[in-house]
Amino acid sequence: MPVSVTMPRLGESVTEGTVTRWLKQEGETVEVDEPLLEVSTDKVDTEIPSPAAGVLSRIVVAEDETAEVGSELAVISGEGESAGSAAPQEDEAAEPEQAEPATEPTAAAEGTGPEPEQEQEQPKAQAAPASSGAGTAVKMPALGESVTEGTVTRWLKQVGETVEVDEPLLEVSTDKVDTEIPSPVAGTVLEIKVPEDETAAVGADLAIIGTADAAPAESAPEPEPAPKAEAKPEPKPEPEVAEPTPGAGYNEPAAEAESAAQPAKAEQAAQPAAPTAPPARSSAPAQGGGEEAAGYVTPLVRKLAGEHGVDLASVNGTGVGGRIRKQDVLEAAEKAKAAKAAPAPTPQQAAAAPAKPAAKAQPSAKRGSTEKLPRIRATIAKRMQQSLHEMAQLTTVIEVDVTRIAKLRTQAKEPFQQRHGVKLSFLPFFALAAIEALQTYPIVNASMDLDAGTITYPDAEHLGIAVDTERGLMVPVIHGAGDLNLGGIAKRIADLAVRTRTNKISPDEIAGATFTLTNTGSRGALFDTPIVPSPQSAMLGTGAVVKRPVVVNDPDLGEVVAVRSMVYLALSYDHRLIDGADAARFLVAVKERLEGGNFEAELGL
Repeated sequence: MPVSVTMPRLGESVTEGTVTRWLKQEGETVEVDEPLLEVSTDKVDTEIPSPAAGVLSRIVVAEDETAEVGSELAVISGEGESAGSAAPQEDEAAEPEQAEPATEPTAAAEGTGPEPEQEQEQPKAQAAPASSGAGTAVKMPALGESVTEGTVTRWLKQVGETVEVDEPLLEVSTDKVDTEIPSPVAGTVLEIKVPEDETAAVGADLAIIGTADAAPAESAPEPEPAPKAEAKPEPKPEPEVAEPTPGAGYNEPAAEAESAAQPAKAEQAAQPAAPTAPPARSSAPAQGGGEEAAGYVTPLVRKLAGEHGVDLASVNGTGVGGRIRKQDVLEAAEKAKAAKAAPAPTPQQAAAAPAKPAAKAQPSAKRGSTEKLPRIRATIAKRMQQSLHEMAQLTTVIEVDVTRIAKLRTQAKEPFQQRHGVKLSFLPFFALAAIEALQTYPIVNASMDLDAGTITYPDAEHLGIAVDTERGLMVPVIHGAGDLNLGGIAKRIADLAVRTRTNKISPDEIAGATFTLTNTGSRGALFDTPIVPSPQSAMLGTGAVVKRPVVVNDPDLGEVVAVRSMVYLALSYDHRLIDGADAARFLVAVKERLEGGNFEAELGL
């Protein structure tokens, strides 16, 4: 039967999405979990995978059209068959004469009989798996609102082995979490539908579990075990690649120990059969991965590699089983650019370098062109214009001496990175000082409803951090930032920035900010006048930290000129709610906290 492709819910506050591009056209075949279309919302751009295999028979929502969450986008029909869902695949393994629809209600009602049709009914009503001879489907669970698929990293049970209720059955990895999937029922593993290192959509069948007495019934017909026996040897060579997988990214010492053992295993494997395929597999991880080692590469990754001129065979995949991901391609492209832009100079070249004229900036390829306005850019434009129209915005600027913080950074930079895993920049200091000032002056953290005549003071400080991305300015949120110390804030800023730039942020993580911090100094600007995003009432901009001569009051010498590290802080605020005196008091509190430089306890000094 045809399968409907619907608009998924991409966050609690997202009610609709726009189809930006169809990756498949009507009449083309599509596999399960293969990217089918690209969808854009006010917060994220993402790919929508196909829920079933078959032929794209009809496209309901065309490109650049908007559809509500849950509405139909397209229809996928079975290729060469009238039904394209996963249920008929199970029926093919059963006796053809038992596929009459009239027997399904009877078998489901009585809970008896060995008819294979109950494989369709048991996942819906799991009351009878223990008494019936049919199997129960183990499905890919939803591991988060924004997670649409998962990769099977390891099967803890094999076909023919028994399993208890809630006993770990397999391990699944997503972009955000690695977890074990327990068995929903007790019985015997009759069939594994998704091998290791393969990806399945949420809700897809992963395996079939039947009772102990059902196992002989499944193994009796010879036509069914034959394809299963031929299909199972495919993932068997993969344990060599999958052995280090559970520790990848989480247990680096274990991964290094296993990688050190790989050459010895490869030499042993090469002696009996040097020209065969296994040595090629064992050498692929040593070379950094590639399509052969990583397996399936998504169309998005292939397209990205083509745009940046990256050879996938030379990319070291960091995904499950060495799979190449989007960030791997971006990092490889950045390394290639850095290698071309900064070759190692010889002493003669270094001496001759000053004589060469400075290279001119290359003109952009977009000069003289017209392109479609991206949805995210259009949303930013509307919100900025709306904020300026709704508020009476004003900006107050203050100058801060951060020389003490600069010395603390130099002193604690390496221990801090070893302890927290992130670099220590000025931004966490600015964020912590701003959060403490918000707790003292909550009017800056408040919001106003003029029509209702109310002022709302939040019970927590939800700090938005402006992040510059290729798709435009995004503002992920540190919820409950007032409960974090300096190290916690630094780690959260680094994590949100990386996941925002790689489009791994969830819609709920870029909503709910009560106050925003933007680091305009990261590109060398001294200060600017930020536009406050509604419904917030204030936004703090931090300029570049520069050294310059400043008049300081020395207790012994009096007023002297000294070189100090200085920065401008610009607070934009809604003058309808916040008075200039309130803004000044807030900025002075931030200034005193930063110039005091009392962060030794936070840095462990």
